[in-house]
Amino acid sequence: MTSPPPSSHSGGGALEPGSAGSPPHRHSGPVFGHLVEGELVFALEGEPERVIRAGEAFWKPGGDVIHYQAATHLSDARTTFIAVMVCTPGKEMLTYVGADELAERAHLRHPRPA
Repeated sequence: MTSPPPSSHSGGGALEPGSAGSPPHRHSGPVFGHLVEGELVFALEGEPERVIRAGEAFWKPGGDVIHYQAATHLSDARTTFIAVMVCTPGKEMLTYVGADELAERAHLRHPRPA
């Protein structure tokens, strides 16, 4: 018996100046992206928070890893990106993470910059 192939979704997104982006979440499969304009604050579980700038690529491994933040880093310009998301068969593409799970996994989050 063979498993169905993963599905994928591609598209773009835009964040207005000062946007906090989406709440903490995870993807069932990997996400590959490219920042078209602006700057993005990017925080994945177990990694230091970083700023991605226009022209740079980013990726998220998918699975159990929490994506804490993808927020606009600039207060005076919007941020736009394109992304390809690969979905694990039979699973949701994106799942939001609740407060209880965030608290349970707090030890896995890299300390935020002061």
